Amino acid sequence: MTWVDLLLAAIAGVWAGLINTVVGSGSLVTFPTLLALGLPPVMANTTNNIGLVPGSISGTVGMLPEVKALKHELIRLGPLALLGGLAGALLLLWLPSSAFDTIVPILIAIGCILVVLQPWLTQKMAARAGRLAAEGRPPSSRKPWWPLPAIALSSTYGGYFGAAQGLLHMAILSLAMPDESWPRLNALKNALASIINFTAAIVFILVAPVSWPYVGALAVGSVIGGQLGARVGRRLPAVAYRVIIVVIGVIAIINQLVK
Repeated sequence: MTWVDLLLAAIAGVWAGLINTVVGSGSLVTFPTLLALGLPPVMANTTNNIGLVPGSISGTVGMLPEVKALKHELIRLGPLALLGGLAGALLLLWLPSSAFDTIVPILIAIGCILVVLQPWLTQKMAARAGRLAAEGRPPSSRKPWWPLPAIALSSTYGGYFGAAQGLLHMAILSLAMPDESWPRLNALKNALASIINFTAAIVFILVAPVSWPYVGALAVGSVIGGQLGARVGRRLPAVAYRVIIVVIGVIAIINQLVK
């Protein structure tokens, strides 16, 4: 390990922090970088997770006003993110790395499709609500139940590997809360990802092999990237979010299929 190696890891951390804050999938940059620098796969995964936690927190803090606007949803979904992150981290230690190879591209593809269809699905749901109101049967004001198991599952995946977890979270949140702005949903996604990654990091610190010099390099870079991403993410329109999510999703699928 040389200072050049650490510099490369830090630069990758900047990009990952920015990408994670805007949409997710920053691990598609840092994980291959750590492998190229000579770390074995499991150590690269654990090092990557721990090193990007400060960046996740940095991005969340950078969008704190948006997070506060959805604090009730964070209180509702946060415990599921914590439990999912814990379950995913334990699965990484117990299961072979090939266990999710088949399902991950499918999950990412479903997430991309849901993000693309979200405006159409929202329009259909609004039309249905209008019909019910016209018939004198206003729709229930209760929140839908399905986002709870969906977030639990996407959080488990996030604790296990994490690449494109933000894409899955955004697909779920945009359908569960169609009237919310995308910057707010993105901020909530960042807060949930911070919980997931921090929980998994605690497990990895206690029982898994970690390269601490690379953790430090990634942490410094990801904090910088997280702040840059917060500034970018706050200004992006919904269409830009969808385009970025789909592009990142396609890259993630290709990455999973060819590795």
